[in-house]
Formats: sequence, structure tokens, C-alpha cells
Amino acid sequence: MAQQHLEPTDPTARAVTGEALEGYLRAQATEFLRALRLHRETGTTNGAEESVDAARALRRSARRISGSLHTFRPLLDADWSESMRPELAWLSGTLGLEHACEARLERLLLALHRLSGSSMFPAQSLASGTAGSGPPVPATPERGNLTVGAAKAGALLERQLTLARTRAHSTALQALGSSRFHAVADKIAVLASEVPLTPAARTTDLRALATAAEDRLLAAVGALPLVTAGHPYNAEALVHGLSPDPAPHPQDGPWHQVRLLLRLHRYAREVLYVDGVPVDVRLLTAGQALNRHRDASEAAAAAAQAARTPRIAPATAYALGVLHADQRHEVEAARFAFQQAWQQQKVHAP
Repeated sequence: MAQQHLEPTDPTARAVTGEALEGYLRAQATEFLRALRLHRETGTTNGAEESVDAARALRRSARRISGSLHTFRPLLDADWSESMRPELAWLSGTLGLEHACEARLERLLLALHRLSGSSMFPAQSLASGTAGSGPPVPATPERGNLTVGAAKAGALLERQLTLARTRAHSTALQALGSSRFHAVADKIAVLASEVPLTPAARTTDLRALATAAEDRLLAAVGALPLVTAGHPYNAEALVHGLSPDPAPHPQDGPWHQVRLLLRLHRYAREVLYVDGVPVDVRLLTAGQALNRHRDASEAAAAAAQAARTPRIAPATAYALGVLHADQRHEVEAARFAFQQAWQQQKVHAP
């Protein structure tokens, strides 16, 4: 696929220098500190929803600071930048685990509900003692076999992912109270008022570095098998997922990398557009497809992991196998959606 820059013209009429990067990093650091204050105020008093929103805001700012340090690292103090990036990645990853477990469980239970034709979530049916009761659901024999194991499969997934979520919540709380986190917060507090730019940064045009980030994205997209992304199902992914090997499917790695590079490109555009970045519908749609790809890939892995549980009933294992296959179908559908979005002409929203 021929490479074509997503921004054929400069985002501004004049050069964008290190002052724009300085302002962006200070703004993100301020947002981080505001979210941290909100998290401390709401974490134990005003309910979980406000605390979740604050944690999401912390992750949002941490990702943007880390991404900017990566893209524009030649313009920043090298020692400071290289020490900050892994700490920000640790923080963002730790804070995101609980939400990921919750979203994964919801996704898998909804899929089981859809596949089995049950009238309620499988785990709810099992808990209420009504699994298999109620009016018969018109279905093929395969769906009938699936319904038998769906309730127990849902209950198993709920136990495993709820436990993982609880552990992730405890890990996040420990992290936010750790000396490691306080050291990061202290550095971000300094960043809110003082950005360690190199002496040449204030006169250096940022657009070359932003273009390099875009080129890395275009190269990674160009290496994807977009021609085969429209195929309805990739049987190799099913065989791999249900094998004893618990490692992530190797096909997914390049797509996850494109998702990361697309995010870095978006953050670079935010730095360049000092007065507000215009919404690029093509980038937005492509990013949404890659998010769905990530979610379905991780959900399929969770279903496959549950299917490896020792001594589960054959009907339960069957339901989990069907669930895994369904999520791998979703992976393929997300890849096709990305292909369709990427090949569209760039359109800015009004």
C-alpha cells in the first residue's frame, strides 16, 4: 500500500516550536494533578463512580505525557525523559487493569447471552437456580447444546474475572499509596510549572518529529495483511487459542502495535494544533475498530483460559469453545472494519 501522509499540509501557517510542546506537557501535568486531587477526595467518600472517573483522567493524562515524551524525546532532557516513561507506563497499565477485567466480563456474558439465546445472563440464571427453566428457546441442536453449558461457563468466567478485578483494584490502591507513585506525582507536579526542554527546543520545529511518528504508523499499517482482513474467519486463530499454549495469539501483535502507533500519532497532532485539534473522522473510526480488535482479542484469550480450567464439564468446555470462536470472529470483523475505515478519504468533522 502506498504511503500517504494523513496531514498533507502543515497544521499551522508557521512553524510549531518547542513552546507548543511545553504548553501541552504543562497542561497535561495540570490535568493529572487535578485528577489526583479528585481521586483523593472521592475515593472513600462520594462513591465509586467519581473515583473511577478520576482514575480514568489520571490514565488519560499519563498516556499523553508518556506519548509526547516518546515522540518528541530529542527535545527533552534525555535522563529525565527516559526515567519518566516507564513509570508512566506502569501507572497507566496498573490503573487500567480493573476496568479491563470488568469490561471483559461484561463482553463475554453478553456474548454468551446472545449465542445461547437465554433470557438472562448465564451467571444470573445459575445463581437463581433457574438454569434450563422457562419457555423453550427455538434453536438448532448446536444452540441447545450450548445452552446446557452456558450457565456454568458464565459462572466460571464471572468467578475468574471478578477475582482478577478484585486483585487489580487492590493493586491499584497499593500503587497509588506507594512511594513509587508519589515519586511520579512529584515529578509531574514539577512538570506543571517547569518542562525540561533542551536549549534548542524553543526554536526547533516540531513537525518533523510528528511526521516521523506518522511515518512509523503508516509503515506498520502497510505491513498488515489488509487484503486478507476481509475474510470471514481465521481458523488458525481458533486452533491456537484452544491449544494448551496460553501465550497471546501471534497474529494479534502487529494490530496491537498499530493501535499504539495510532494513539501516538493522535497525541502528536494534539501538540501541533495549539488552538484545538480538528476531529479526523478517518482516524477516529480506525481507532475505534482497533479498540474493538483489542477487546475481542483479550476476551477470546479469557474464554480460552477458562476452557483450560481442570475438571470442567464437557458442556461447559463446549460453551467456552464456542465463545472463544465467537470472539475470534469479532477480531476478524474489527480488522475488516479497520481496513474499510483506513481506505476511506480523510474527512474532518465540522
